[in-house]
Amino acid sequence: MTTALQTIPLMNLAVILIPVTVVIGVLFRWSLQGFNALYSVGRMALQLALVGFLLTTIFNTQNPWLVVSVLTVMVLAASWIALGTAQEMRRSLYGRALLSIGLCGGAVLWLVVMIVLQADSLFVPQTVIPLAGMIFAGAMNSISLAIERLQTELNSGQSTNAARNIAMQTAMIPVINSMFAVGLVSLPGMMTGQILSGVSPLVAVRYQVVVMCMLFGTSGMATALFLKLALPLMCAHKDAELDENN
Repeated sequence: MTTALQTIPLMNLAVILIPVTVVIGVLFRWSLQGFNALYSVGRMALQLALVGFLLTTIFNTQNPWLVVSVLTVMVLAASWIALGTAQEMRRSLYGRALLSIGLCGGAVLWLVVMIVLQADSLFVPQTVIPLAGMIFAGAMNSISLAIERLQTELNSGQSTNAARNIAMQTAMIPVINSMFAVGLVSLPGMMTGQILSGVSPLVAVRYQVVVMCMLFGTSGMATALFLKLALPLMCAHKDAELDENN
């Protein structure tokens, strides 16, 4: 395959806003937070544009400290966003989320970059930053689902172990479903991008296997560690609330 991935003209890019406009119109029509959806689309475009310029600079400079800075921001942001469903305990749980995402995500990132891909350095930005984004985002989403479900189960009177197990199972649903669906229902983004850029599908499959396994491993390990660290604090908080109510 020799087809090169073409640059999308801005006029062509604007065409994809047609279905977006339709959905936002429906949300406004039904009074379902249309302004929030509109804001999210605008923010998404702005953030991606800024990231595009930032990554271009980082890729051109090849500065390891810039790579470390980007990874640090990713972990800090992912840990904070993950706790969006636990507003009351967000600050007290932040350190636990940071440790879980940073430790487990960092370990998997090192394994993929240095052992699986055999890169010359852990600080090659073209390799490390895209993979780190997927890894930290996967852990973030799983922890977010876990903490929300853990709160629900504890508040409903479930035992500590039962609440933990249900929260862990809930957190793993998206990644497990994606593994069931890959190749049958969907071709994931990384594989699709490689095929569009002219890479052989057989080569793209190998990379996608790496991606799916690293997401599964990171999500599971980070969530398990977070639940182990967070559960005593969650239970103590719940007991304190019960004492106040009594």
